[in-house]
Amino acid sequence: MLITILTLFPEILKPYLSSSIIGKAQKKEQVAVKLVNIRDYAKDSHKTVDNRPYGGGAGMLLRVDIVHKAIIDNRLSQSGGKASPNEKIILTDPAGKIYNQAKARRFSRLDHLMIVAGHYEGIDERIKSFTDETVSIGRFILTGGELPSLAIADSVIRLIPGVLKKAEAVRDESYSKKGLTESPQFTRPREYLGLKVPEVLTRGNHSELDDWKKSHRK
Repeated sequence: MLITILTLFPEILKPYLSSSIIGKAQKKEQVAVKLVNIRDYAKDSHKTVDNRPYGGGAGMLLRVDIVHKAIIDNRLSQSGGKASPNEKIILTDPAGKIYNQAKARRFSRLDHLMIVAGHYEGIDERIKSFTDETVSIGRFILTGGELPSLAIADSVIRLIPGVLKKAEAVRDESYSKKGLTESPQFTRPREYLGLKVPEVLTRGNHSELDDWKKSHRK
């Protein structure tokens, strides 16, 4: 699988995507991650990628022509230049559809996921015409789409077969199907500042353990 992120700040994303499980997955060639600097598609020597909004308003907007060129150059193409049927181009947008585990699992089955990270005050609305879906990680405003892009990429990569250990993969499968989070977990010490590990977790009774875990999932 290939994940491409179109961004104005690839240097922000690179350290995270090169570390831990995601970094190992790339070294094992289980996934490829490509960071594309939108400024590389600017048309002037100043690398200008934004402009003032028509009709007035605060801030600057990413230009549609520049972002569209970046999308075209980095999508998978069939003959005739048409986009591949097994890729999806998404745009991070606080007003988009709320991202969840079901979407992560659906995206993990693609050959190519392209994420367009917006920035500044916003984007030219016409950019949405060249994407398949707008996605939000929550109803709050960030300075740009870089953090949402990382969250989406992380959630997708860990679902690719072989990236996680078997037990973790099964846990994700359970979450996707039931929409439940894990039950609370504890480790040593058994008691700390009066806070104790639930007794049922220390007795080794598997039936009681299963019942407790089921009742404490959210």
